[in-house]
Amino acid sequence: MTGEVFLDSNVLLYSCSAAAEDADKRQVAENLILNRPFAISAQVLQEFLANALRKPRLGITESNIDATLQMAATVRVQPITYELVVSAVMIRRRFQLSQWDATILAAAAELGCSTVYSEDMSDGQDYGGIRVVNPFK
Repeated sequence: MTGEVFLDSNVLLYSCSAAAEDADKRQVAENLILNRPFAISAQVLQEFLANALRKPRLGITESNIDATLQMAATVRVQPITYELVVSAVMIRRRFQLSQWDATILAAAAELGCSTVYSEDMSDGQDYGGIRVVNPFK
């Protein structure tokens, strides 16, 4: 294992959110990004962009998007490949997850990460050697 953690898109979203109700989560997300070696996937970047653009209440600006993309250039980013999709299908079937969440887990596994930080999956759950931690709980 690499020692890196894998960040889900909600961590990136909270790190940029200008919404007052997200202030505590923003602090947690910023600390994770600044103080932990981490990896992400192309899917995480796409989910970040889609949500940043369709949720105006977050107040995420084009400058925030640019900064996030620049940050992503400095970490390992797992591309979506045929092999990754097939692996995600197996994870989805085994754990009864959405294909999106299974693809996050498959990407983390491909990168050698044993921890995924996300609020979207079961906190503390071990999915075949990858533990999900909700950092906002």
